[in-house]
Amino acid sequence: MRLTKFTDLALRSVMRLAVCADDEVLTTREVAEAMGVRHTHAAKAITRLQHLGVVEARRGRGGGLVVTDFGRRASVGWLVRELEGEEEVVGCEDPPCPLRGACRLRGALRDAQAAFYATLDPLSVADLVASPTGPVLVTLGGPPPR
Repeated sequence: MRLTKFTDLALRSVMRLAVCADDEVLTTREVAEAMGVRHTHAAKAITRLQHLGVVEARRGRGGGLVVTDFGRRASVGWLVRELEGEEEVVGCEDPPCPLRGACRLRGALRDAQAAFYATLDPLSVADLVASPTGPVLVTLGGPPPR
């Protein structure tokens, strides 16, 4: 199974935001620079994370992006399902596969996908940014030291 670039970027973005100090906020542009992607791509991922309640955008002076408490506790499995959608790994309907009635591959792939998500379900965003990952994430972009 392979995640879309969108999901990968969203996960890396929320991870970077999750290691911000309490007084540190990042802009979408800073997240994009830290991840080495275009601002427009990061903006789409951040917008989706906001809709899911994982990231909050604060306006005004000193504003920026922060991970919500819900976002820190969010299951990685849930987050990937929300970002990827729950479509099957293989599409057997369009065009219709001639093996549909007697194929064992579809069921095996469905089981593999379930196992993939089951592995991610117990992990939270906070788990992903624990050491040694967190200290590396802190070095990726962000505002200059004050």
